[in-house]
This record gives sequence, C-alpha cells and structure tokens, in this order.
Amino acid sequence: MNWKRVFAVWFLIAAAESVHGTLRRLFLVPRIGELLSHQIGVVVGSAIIFTITWLTIRWFGPGSHREQLQVGALWVVLTLIFEFTLGYFFGYTFERILADYNIPQGGLMVFGVLFMFIAPVMAARARGLIE
Repeated sequence: MNWKRVFAVWFLIAAAESVHGTLRRLFLVPRIGELLSHQIGVVVGSAIIFTITWLTIRWFGPGSHREQLQVGALWVVLTLIFEFTLGYFFGYTFERILADYNIPQGGLMVFGVLFMFIAPVMAARARGLIE
C-alpha cells in the first residue's frame, strides 16, 4: 500500500467536503435551516467519500481487510483534527463543534465519521478487491 497516495486521497476528500460544506451553507442552510442542512450534508458527504474512495482504491492499494481499516482509521483521525482545528480558527466553541456529533440533538456526524472508517472496505468490496 502506498501511504503517500492514502494521504493524497484524504486531501482530495477534505477538499471535496470543504466545497460541499461551503455550497451547503450558501444554498441549503438559508432554505431549510442549519440542522436539516447538516443532516442532509452527512448523507451527501458520505456519498462523496464513497465515490472518491471507489475511484481511487486501486490507486492507493490497500490489499487486506486490515489495511483497508487502517486507511479508514487514519482518514477519521485526520478529519477530526481538521474539523476541530478549522472550527477553532473560525471561532466556534468546543460545544458548538461537538453539537454536530450529538445524536439526541439531531447531529449525525458520528455516522459520517463511521462511514468514513468503513468506506475503504466497502469500496474494495465494490471494486472486487476482497482479500
């Protein structure tokens, strides 16, 4: 497996998700509100993550189930660091950032992060790369 490519794919996912988040905030939030927009964003974001992973899985080459989970775990850690750092620089409180992960209050980001973790396994199976 090529770890430089794994990082490159994560940067591509982060960039695509950043564009997605910006477009969601500009066009969807004013029409349907913050909470529902975030919830829809988790579903659309998961589709973006899966599509990018599916398109690149052969390129970065995780051969075993274990390597696929390692890639997913790395992407989750990088994403959480990115989100919390970006939130901090935008002036969000820690409570505000965590609100997206609060399931009882409608935050679905936990599911998005879990999806990111298993996306390499799902993409490998969809592409016929089962170990």
